[in-house]
Amino acid sequence: MDEPRIMVHGSALETLITGNAEGLRVLAERLLELAEPGLRDGRHLHLDAGVDLEEGSTGLVLERDDSV
Repeated sequence: MDEPRIMVHGSALETLITGNAEGLRVLAERLLELAEPGLRDGRHLHLDAGVDLEEGSTGLVLERDDSV
């Protein structure tokens, strides 16, 4: 199994998230965590460059907002 790798680049017009297969699985798992029944609105996860994301990535915040 490969090490998960996720890269995020953002501009004023769009955000590009790329990753290897394992990285995309990890991202999907994080999103599923936020979709769990019973979690409160406003729950969020921070993904940071050099920790959760590849160096040079733009930080990424995933947030549950049930009003959207």
